[in-house]
Amino acid sequence: MSEDKNQFEDDYQKLLNETLNEVSEIQSYSKKSQTEIVTIGKNMARRTNIMISLAILLLIVPIMTLTTYLYYAIGGRADHLIDVVTKTIYVTEPNMGLEKLKLEDEVGFFSMNITFDVFKRIGKEDYRAGNYKLDFFLDHPNFPKKNMLLDRPLPEIPDKETEVLFHPKASIPFNQTDQWDILNKLPDGTVAEVYVSLNELMKPDVLQKQLPKNMELRWLAVDTGMEAAQVDKGGVPITPLGYPAQYDPTIWSPFRSYDQTNEEVFLDILSLLEKNQPVAEKVARAKSLALKSRLAYIKKQGINVYGAVITGPTEELRKLQNIKEIRALKVGEVKLWNWE
Repeated sequence: MSEDKNQFEDDYQKLLNETLNEVSEIQSYSKKSQTEIVTIGKNMARRTNIMISLAILLLIVPIMTLTTYLYYAIGGRADHLIDVVTKTIYVTEPNMGLEKLKLEDEVGFFSMNITFDVFKRIGKEDYRAGNYKLDFFLDHPNFPKKNMLLDRPLPEIPDKETEVLFHPKASIPFNQTDQWDILNKLPDGTVAEVYVSLNELMKPDVLQKQLPKNMELRWLAVDTGMEAAQVDKGGVPITPLGYPAQYDPTIWSPFRSYDQTNEEVFLDILSLLEKNQPVAEKVARAKSLALKSRLAYIKKQGINVYGAVITGPTEELRKLQNIKEIRALKVGEVKLWNWE
């Protein structure tokens, strides 16, 4: 025990002597040398802190990126959001669709943005109508940035004065004679798109039978109980709800099912959008879709249409003036002949 104590005292004395020698050596430096040593020490400490910070950042970036990818991947959240966005276009924008296979998406830090083109069928061809860019923070979208290429684009936010499809009980805000004059003065050898409003509600197949053969019924505006007022219960303008009248053979279209009619697909889409209404309302022109009450109304009353979009040769579309069930017409896009 005594030997251990002596050894400890020797080691302590040795350490003390070394420390005193180091202090003596430092004190032997000039004041300038001591300042330089301190400065060097500070710089080394600063560089060390910077390197540690950079290392932490370089570690955080991939972790955040991986976390974001996992967020959008788990449960197919990204695909689900894209599905809601694209289907909103089909049922809120008359005669408009998109090529889902060409949709581009990019994931960033806790964000995702998607871009896609939209198309209109004029005559027998699909024409690029514009481009959408939509940014998400997690699953919350911003309002889309649009670049529309149409000659007669629909208003960014619908209202009673600028809409193109009108319920039989809604007033028509434009001169109907002027629109027929426009159609009559368009040259033969062109194809056009027209929005027609009906005198009364009718079933889709009944409307189809009223139309001349050499034209195509493209999109049906469905009565949802709010179109007469054109606003929701809070007075906010609503957009028409409807669906393509024809089977769509393109592989990305929701209206290409052999097992369901377009009416059934339409109802399924409304049910999807009702569960994701905040996203759908950001994408749609109207900022109120009131889907719960409108969907309940359709399920109770069935599908009845009050308006439609029709396309075909201009000289054939003029025959619509002879159909007594058509209350009003508004001319949409016009293109060169492609009706082959």
